[in-house]
Amino acid sequence: MNPNLIESARPASRRRSVPVDVGGVRVGGDAPVVVQSMTNTDTADVKATAQQVAELWRAGSEIVRVTVNTPEAAAAVPRIHERLQMMGVAVPIVGDFHYNGHQLLEREPACAEVLAKYRINPGNVGFGKKKDTQFSAIVETALRHAKPVRIGVNWGSLDQSLAARLMDENHARPEPWDAARVLREALVVSALESAARAEALGLPRDRILLSAKVSGVQELIAVYRSLAARCDYALHLGLTEAGMGSKGIVASTAALAVLLQEGIGDTIRISLTPEPGAPRTQEVIVAQELLQTMGLRAFTPMVTACPGCGRTTSSFFQELAQTVTSHVRARMPEWKLKHPGVENLSLAVMGCVVNGPGESRHADIGISLPGTGEAPAAPVFIDGEKAMTLRGEGIAQEFLAVIDRYVEQRYTR
Repeated sequence: MNPNLIESARPASRRRSVPVDVGGVRVGGDAPVVVQSMTNTDTADVKATAQQVAELWRAGSEIVRVTVNTPEAAAAVPRIHERLQMMGVAVPIVGDFHYNGHQLLEREPACAEVLAKYRINPGNVGFGKKKDTQFSAIVETALRHAKPVRIGVNWGSLDQSLAARLMDENHARPEPWDAARVLREALVVSALESAARAEALGLPRDRILLSAKVSGVQELIAVYRSLAARCDYALHLGLTEAGMGSKGIVASTAALAVLLQEGIGDTIRISLTPEPGAPRTQEVIVAQELLQTMGLRAFTPMVTACPGCGRTTSSFFQELAQTVTSHVRARMPEWKLKHPGVENLSLAVMGCVVNGPGESRHADIGISLPGTGEAPAAPVFIDGEKAMTLRGEGIAQEFLAVIDRYVEQRYTR
């Protein structure tokens, strides 16, 4: 095998960005890629918002953003912060500001103080002559409270005066770009010019993060490649308005995986539209699984399972794979405290003898269930060796007990 092919299969070295402290969470530099999420409650509802922040944090979100759009929402933020402290939830809260952020931060200094970061959108921080004044007001508030700022550009609310300026410049080119390229350039320029403005006002580079979000996969990749090549600010990745269900997951993964493989990105969010009744925490799990399957971080034991075929007409292996996945996620809050390193545990639940024994041997713990026509026995492999054979109605519970014992023995602090 060509060794160069092996080398190329690994993620590229991380782009070195200026590290930023976000409420005690290090973003950028040599820190691991950070998982973010955002609430969808009315922030003025203190109880509901604090509860959802806690749920997202328990699921693994390391930074949580909340909408701050009204005086009532701004006034609620300190109470949300206090409630979270009483619940033992220590997660940085980011304020998402549009249109009136300068007013809300000025009128509610307690809100400005407890937020770990402010997010500003250059496209709607202000319009006309008010834009620079209102942008400056937010930056000056960040300076007073020693807070970082994310300058988050979005193609759904792009600064129209900047877009018009770049269109005029494009018309003067000997070979004009197409409109899509000009739009991508406008996103990048908006972020960079706003960052330069913030620095001119005194905000240091280690308190500035950038994002430039679009909803198209190829457009997002192109924008962030350009942004990464032209600055060393920490970058927040996310495909905006990714969509619902599998479409949102696939689109976000397709875009972010390419950028992460190239070493671009310091923090990520998967912007899923929740399906009716689905938990908000799904976006956190998808972000974790993306980073873990790429080998960039480890959050929870991963379960390898076969897809099933004509040899696996029984649904038991599917049910067991789901049971094992749910079991380890439920145990992780306790395991993280008592068993450091358990997030690297690998598990396999296989449905027949074709790949079952081999995959089970590759995992720390694996089980090969009987397929159609096979003997009703399920060999269990631990650290590559056959350890036992399970039979009968209690296979699921016995296998979970094997996992629990292994964790206790191998990952005891």
